[in-house]
Amino acid sequence: QVQLGESGGGLVQAGGSLRLSCAASGSTFSISAMGWYRQAPGKQRELVARIFSGGRTTYADSGKGRFTISRDNAKNTVYLQMNSLKPEDTAVYYCNADTSGHTPRTYWGQGTQVTVSS
Repeated sequence: QVQLGESGGGLVQAGGSLRLSCAASGSTFSISAMGWYRQAPGKQRELVARIFSGGRTTYADSGKGRFTISRDNAKNTVYLQMNSLKPEDTAVYYCNADTSGHTPRTYWGQGTQVTVSS
């Protein structure tokens, strides 16, 4: 089992920055990738960024050049630095972890609200 706890959401003006954190606990040794997804009202949940165990990262086009995903392995924490925020970035942001092994699973955090005002 893996537990995920997000923090760092809030209200920010357009052009501002926020950093989201996701701390993993439990069977963290089995995590093969972690990521951030978001879901705006009336829309489907979508990928924002992912980081794999080898350090490779991938981003959705919407965040390229503005968002940076990183991790601190010692703290089992993944971060999402969001710069130049836009009103369309407003959503609930969810942390995600995929585990490998005999029974791969996907875990989700409870979500953190990000609101960007114009």
